[in-house]
Amino acid sequence: MAENVKKKKHFSIPGGNIIIPMFIGAAINTFFPSFLKIGGFTTPLATGSGALVGSFLFVIGGTISFKTAPAAIKRGGSIILTKVIVAVVLGLLVGKLMNNNFLGLSALAIIGGMSGANNAMYAGIVHDFGDEVDEAAVGITILSVGPYVTMIALAASGLATFSIVTLLATILPLLVGMILANLFPAVKKILNDGMNASIVVVGFALGCSMNFQQIFVSGASGILLGVIITLVGGVFTILVDKLVGGSGVAGAAISSCAGANMATPAALAAVDASYKSIQTTATTQITAAVVVTAILTPMLTAWIAKRNAKKRGETKVEAQA
Repeated sequence: MAENVKKKKHFSIPGGNIIIPMFIGAAINTFFPSFLKIGGFTTPLATGSGALVGSFLFVIGGTISFKTAPAAIKRGGSIILTKVIVAVVLGLLVGKLMNNNFLGLSALAIIGGMSGANNAMYAGIVHDFGDEVDEAAVGITILSVGPYVTMIALAASGLATFSIVTLLATILPLLVGMILANLFPAVKKILNDGMNASIVVVGFALGCSMNFQQIFVSGASGILLGVIITLVGGVFTILVDKLVGGSGVAGAAISSCAGANMATPAALAAVDASYKSIQTTATTQITAAVVVTAILTPMLTAWIAKRNAKKRGETKVEAQA
């Protein structure tokens, strides 16, 4: 006789797999900073964000597939390219015309936060609201993950200084991971399975360079960053999605900020020392944006789906944000 078992509902923090360990690291650095300097393997873990970000990019590369259908390439490429262009334009406006400060936001925070998207969230949202092409497009949208879009934009505009060799060295872990994963399915599975663990470790290391005062001060402007990423960026990606034959759902679903973006300021600071002074601020702002967009992006996508259904004369839409 079957028993009815009620599943317990668990509270979930958006982006919790990177945000929670980051806050733990920040708590230790705030209240027990000397603990992180005891040596052994503890100190390298707390201070070795450069090496950890490199390994993180290697793992991310393993999630990128060479096989994507033409329709998915068109849709995914259009929306992610639009997202990157809007991010770069807004960032350069702030960097060049506003003395690199728009209500506390720098070009690094804006480009680093907006240029990439939470592709896991994207895949889940379009599974509920989109079509097969929207789902397949994740194979292209994931290409913007990592710090290299921000690095290229800032270097090209003169807002950052480093050589092409340095840029290649930064991108190389991602490229190697991508090549190995596509050549060897077993490697792809290993890297995919290790994604969450890698995120947790990187989050903790980033947190160890912060304290709560920095987080709270930068958090307010980070909320603004999240709103800009979803609402301003979303307007353009939705429009372009519709122009290339989509419903706007994919454009709305891509309007988020990825947890992986939190590693971008550390990557920039590692190749250009002038960014070390704003690394922590930009990281905490992007962290706040991850949380904000995790709430706003599903809401925006559900609204677009409902509008589409209304236009088709449908009366009901299953809304799952």
